[in-house]
Order: sequence, then structure tokens, then C-alpha cells
Amino acid sequence: MTDGFSYPTDEFILIGKVTKAHGIKGELKLIAFSGQPESITRHEALILVSRQGQLTPALNVVRSRAGNRNVIVQFEGVSNRNDAEKLSGYGVLLHKKDLPALGDDEFYLYELEGLQVLTEEKEVIGNVESFFSNGMQDILVVRDGKKEFLIPLIPGLIRERNESRMIIAPPPGLLDINTGDSAEGEDPHDI
Repeated sequence: MTDGFSYPTDEFILIGKVTKAHGIKGELKLIAFSGQPESITRHEALILVSRQGQLTPALNVVRSRAGNRNVIVQFEGVSNRNDAEKLSGYGVLLHKKDLPALGDDEFYLYELEGLQVLTEEKEVIGNVESFFSNGMQDILVVRDGKKEFLIPLIPGLIRERNESRMIIAPPPGLLDINTGDSAEGEDPHDI
């Protein structure tokens, strides 16, 4: 998920965005794309990227605190509101090498981007274009031409996965909901 930011995707992952300055001492309000604001508070340094693709050097985190939906961060060298306002709208990057190690059956969402998605019956659904969190769960955006499918990442959904494709077991009716087809062939708006 690049969210309109240009950066070396082989080296970094976009984990959030600066929404605005917070207070008068140079703090910034960030939104975490994972939907888990506390995930940003675990890092000692972050890199920011402008919409034009300019990367800042690694900025040391002086302090951070997570709220219900946002994170307040104070970076070393950003000490007043004017400095903070200049960073509003920047993306928040993390070196992929700084991501925590995962267990055998775990993965990062960015690793699913670009994978071809098939059902267990080998029906091609499309390719993973992006993902987002709706606050309750992560949602994959899968596109096949003009068709878009929003597929929730629920336990047991992914049956197999490799570097190029993923086989899923969608709950009954999920793909029909995404296309607007009804089970009886009726217009769902007439009900």
C-alpha cells in the first residue's frame, strides 16, 4: 500500500501518515495504517517521506504515546509547531529489516500485495492490490480488471500461499456480495 507516496518498496514499508502538528512543542499526530496505533510506538527511529518521494534521514523518536486511533510522536530535532507543520502529510516509513521476526505461519500484509488469488476450486479472483483495516479486521482489496473484491482476512481463509499466489476458502456468498450478484438472481435493491 503506497497511499500515493513514492519510496523504495524493496527497502521500506509504509506504516502510517502524519496527519497534523499537535500542540506547540513539535509533536506530530500520526495515523497507523495497521489500525493498531501502539505498533508505531515500538520503534526508536522512523523515516518520513514526502509525496514527491523525498526521504528524511532516520528521525529518532524522543517519546510517543498511542491513543484510540492515533499516535502522538515527538522526533528529535522537531521542537516547535512550525517545524511540525512542515511534516504534515508525510508518510511514515520503517526499514523492512527493522520489522519483528515472525513465526512459521505468520506474514506481513505487504507480502500479500501482487499475489494472484484463487479459490480452492482454482477460480481466479484477481490480484491483491492493497489492504486496509476496518477497525475490526484487515481487508484485502483484490482486483481483476474492473472487478474489485473486498476480502476480510479471517481465520482459516488462506489455505496455501507462496511467492506468486494464494489459495483461499471464502465463506459462502462472500464473492457474490462483492460483485452484487444475489443468490436467487434477484436485484438486491428490490428486497
